[in-house]
Amino acid sequence: MEYIAVFAHPDAWASLLTLTVLEIVLGVDNLVFVALATQGLSPDRAVKASRLGLGMAVVFRLVLLAGMVWLTRLTLPLFAVWGHEVSGRDIILTLGGLFLLYKGTVEIHEEIDPEGEDGHRKGGKSFWRAIFQIALLDIVFSLDSVLTAIGMADEFVVMALAVIIAVTMMILAAGPVGQFIRENPTVKMLALSFLLLIGMTLIADGAGYDIPKGFIYSAIGFSLMVEGLNQWARRSRKARGADE
Repeated sequence: MEYIAVFAHPDAWASLLTLTVLEIVLGVDNLVFVALATQGLSPDRAVKASRLGLGMAVVFRLVLLAGMVWLTRLTLPLFAVWGHEVSGRDIILTLGGLFLLYKGTVEIHEEIDPEGEDGHRKGGKSFWRAIFQIALLDIVFSLDSVLTAIGMADEFVVMALAVIIAVTMMILAAGPVGQFIRENPTVKMLALSFLLLIGMTLIADGAGYDIPKGFIYSAIGFSLMVEGLNQWARRSRKARGADE
């Protein structure tokens, strides 16, 4: 009853709506990684892996929300490097960014040279390996998501509900996004470049350089618009060729 009473105030609904939208926006990079991490799996296993991975994202976020005191301590300085105070959050973001750079580079290499130097095509990805990678990055992406939630709302139930709604929408979108990337190789290469961009952003954030998210999303949005025009032009040429 206490949790229900929270929504008797209009401010709670406004906070829920605003925070849900922000959580969805912050989850875009997570969704891109999930779609790429499941690319080597069969379509049905890719859907299962993405749903399981994003389901873990809900758990990670709720656990972090429940441990807000511990999360606050995670932002306290541990030591200093060249005048920059390094916290536990900085270390996690930097390691996550390095992993994204590694993952993106390896995936681009496999996309360009799928057979490798020995001339043999590499096997498919492991289901549980994909789940492990998604879980690993879920922890990194959950930090910013939860810190945003704490800054935007005062009530735990509002924060938790916004996280659940946002991740549920990501789960619904993961299948179509993954399928679209599988069917369009140029989109996959574009998504891999986003992975490198997000990785560098995480490293910069961990090093104390705050890059506004708006710049990142603007670059991604512009790239998607250009790719959309390329897709439209390609389909138009195919349609004209079929008519001839």
